[in-house]
Amino acid sequence: MTLAKRTLESTPDSIYQSRVDLAAAHRLANKFGFDDGIHNHFTLMIPGTTDQFLVKTHGLLMSEITANNLIVADTLGNVIQGSGTIERSAFCIHAAIHIRHPAAKCVLHAHPPYSTWLADIEDGRLRMTNQDIIRFHNRVAYDDGYEGADNEVGEQFASAMGDKSVLVSRNHGVTVVGATVAEAFYNLYYLELACKRQYLMATSGCKASVVPENISARTRQLIDSEFATSAILYFDALKRELDREDPGYTA
Repeated sequence: MTLAKRTLESTPDSIYQSRVDLAAAHRLANKFGFDDGIHNHFTLMIPGTTDQFLVKTHGLLMSEITANNLIVADTLGNVIQGSGTIERSAFCIHAAIHIRHPAAKCVLHAHPPYSTWLADIEDGRLRMTNQDIIRFHNRVAYDDGYEGADNEVGEQFASAMGDKSVLVSRNHGVTVVGATVAEAFYNLYYLELACKRQYLMATSGCKASVVPENISARTRQLIDSEFATSAILYFDALKRELDREDPGYTA
């Protein structure tokens, strides 16, 4: 892809590309309606570190995020590079997950409409009724113990997530993780689509046709075999679209 002129002259390419990818995820969240005003937050570990991550400055809309205005915070909550502050819940949730799950390089926490619908309903669970939903077979953790927005919620999220890549938090929202921004955003995009499929089924009044467990498991394995490549190809395609429609994210 063609990038705008760099202003982070002293930043290695890998770190700059990390900034570009995380900025793109913010712009795409706005494009797809996944954002929530100045709230919700995405983070990405700085390459080569285990205690520093990129995050947006509190007060900015996701549509305003660029490669350069992302700040760097550490897992103690200190802003160590950039201008602005990190939102309290962004620190609490993301630092805890990054610390407990070091393979989760990218953590996206959001309140998209349909995913949040699933989190808000009694016995909210994904039912394996569609191939877009089957990709999440045995990949979703559910935390039904909402206790308010306090400083302990990060540890609760990190504990509830376990070895899964998706967490649905009752009465709150969703958190997805990935080894890269591409993987995490791919998870978020398809999670929202899966929840939309289930919402449409629920509101149709029709009886759901649930795929048998053995077929769901086998299908998910086939989808997983192409996951990493598909995530990269799709995210690259989305960035090309941003380059045409909203190129300011690379600045």
